[in-house]
Amino acid sequence: MPKFLLALFIIALLVRFVLPVVLRWVLGRVVKKQMKNFGQQFGGAAPFEQPPTPPRPTSGNVHVDYVPPKPKRQPRNFKGGEYVEFEELK
Repeated sequence: MPKFLLALFIIALLVRFVLPVVLRWVLGRVVKKQMKNFGQQFGGAAPFEQPPTPPRPTSGNVHVDYVPPKPKRQPRNFKGGEYVEFEELK
């Protein structure tokens, strides 16, 4: 009887502490392998990888990627738009 209880205790410890670590390791390897296969199949980097970040500008230098177009200017004698009559409801 004591051998059975000792064996049961050891199995319970293995299932409780060792099995989750082993499963995480195995699943991590499987996921990395699938990501690599996906990247090869579709001709790109593996999904979920961050693209390389561009180098940061040095102090005092500013790099602008996009400058929005300037809006059309209003004529100088522009007094405002049309008046829209409305009634406030409560």
